[in-house]
Amino acid sequence: MTEQTTAVPETTGAPAVTPAPPAPKGRRGLRALLRWTAAVLAFAAAGTGAAYGITRAERSDLPGLSTRDDGRWTYPAVAKPTLAPGAAQPFAPDNKDGIHYAALTQLLLPAPEGSAPDTGLKLEKDQAVTVDTFLEEYEPTVRAKMKQGFTDDGLRQIAARGWTMPDGTRTRVYLLRFHSSGFVDAFEGCGINMNLNGINRIEGDSDWSKAKNEQDPPDLADVSLFTEAAPVGDEDLKAGCVKGGDIQAVVLQTRRGKVAAVPFHQTVILQDQLLH
Repeated sequence: MTEQTTAVPETTGAPAVTPAPPAPKGRRGLRALLRWTAAVLAFAAAGTGAAYGITRAERSDLPGLSTRDDGRWTYPAVAKPTLAPGAAQPFAPDNKDGIHYAALTQLLLPAPEGSAPDTGLKLEKDQAVTVDTFLEEYEPTVRAKMKQGFTDDGLRQIAARGWTMPDGTRTRVYLLRFHSSGFVDAFEGCGINMNLNGINRIEGDSDWSKAKNEQDPPDLADVSLFTEAAPVGDEDLKAGCVKGGDIQAVVLQTRRGKVAAVPFHQTVILQDQLLH
């Protein structure tokens, strides 16, 4: 299997700060985690950055991911952002708060092969979305309070990417950058009590809990997955929440019928790895 090493281009919105040595290899059991999730991680020297190969793997220990034709998606290779000289990687010894010195566009998971862009997602320049656009994912009754919370609690910017797969699965990934990890911890818009638009109630993803219990993966304390509670209407929803230092990722997948567990778990885990 040939690994791609396509680099993510520079963006004009990145802060002028500098790159530090790569994060410690043992951080969060990176290799073991990606074996568990069926994604292959390949390290290759590329100037001051490390190239990540995020592709379809031959086999995996995750229940239900035993063969190549298990429903997982094929993601293109992405590159860990190259920082300006001297800037610390998130979670490096000199950056324990996990501040990301890269543009949000460089931290967004790319769309998988075979997908089409979500034309319904209102994007501004450089994948940015407004607060009002993001809040359209939530019930109208909570939007004003959430918007005020963003003003009070250090939200800096939001970026997003959306796509639709041939089977009708629609994915939207939002990255919310705050001034510090403390503001991320205080954000209540992604969790068991999130009031998503048109959804009566969500609950913990039982498939995710079962996989973690059976496989005992490396630390996943920053990842929480949820699914729409019954009764479900014509369209099913799953939600993933990832905390990564000063960034909160919100991953939403919807599909008429039922959202498949395998690509949903795969998508959330890969986005988690880009933030760590």
